Amino acid sequence: MTPRFFAPAPDGGKAVITGDDDAHITKSLRMRRGDRVTLCDGAGSDYDCVIESTGDAVLLRVDGKRPSEGEPDIGVTLYQALPKGDKLELIIQKAVELGVKKIVPVLTARCVPQTKERSAAKKLERLNRIALEAAKQCGRGVIPEVSDIVTIKDAAGSALQPLKIAFYEGGGVPLSSILPAGLAGCSEIAVFIGPEGGFEESEISLLRSAGIVTATLGPRILRTETAAIAALSAVMLLTGNLG
Repeated sequence: MTPRFFAPAPDGGKAVITGDDDAHITKSLRMRRGDRVTLCDGAGSDYDCVIESTGDAVLLRVDGKRPSEGEPDIGVTLYQALPKGDKLELIIQKAVELGVKKIVPVLTARCVPQTKERSAAKKLERLNRIALEAAKQCGRGVIPEVSDIVTIKDAAGSALQPLKIAFYEGGGVPLSSILPAGLAGCSEIAVFIGPEGGFEESEISLLRSAGIVTATLGPRILRTETAAIAALSAVMLLTGNLG
């Protein structure tokens, strides 16, 4: 696979790569004139390119355009309860690799307090950088967004996807009974994952009142990071986007 880089859509058969990616191409990868790279516009299109020159920037000639092959045909938004430590970074990385469209960190009753407000912006920037790097590595055609933290109440009220599923260790229907039949032509799914200790019963009641179905991942209690990966893997498999 040729190296992939995200950049604005080419104009007039030419494209330019600057900044960190320019340095990565010339210094880390030691690529030169005539080498091939894939440029992704972040909107689902890939461009086959040839390096024409390097220097202050990498100048590319575009040889062709095609749809990105790394995008699922279902848009999954992950509403992830905030985990301890740096586990959210792992969840974001793996969620992007599995094809998630967006990650929304959610504050629930059993979440551990997060960083102070003054460092929240820097942390969000870092999380989106992790999503970008994961998208590059796994061949995605878009860069999934990591949003600001929201409360469980706001998450329940703002999730407008036709199909919304909360995975709950306290009980629920098997995911296989919801998918793929539950899609009924819709192309968007919301997936809710609880924190360490799980959702409180009052939070499950809130989610259910918002039209969110509770589902189970089986009889074993999974860590929040394991639950996110397992749930997304199962959703992608049952919708034909994995395997």
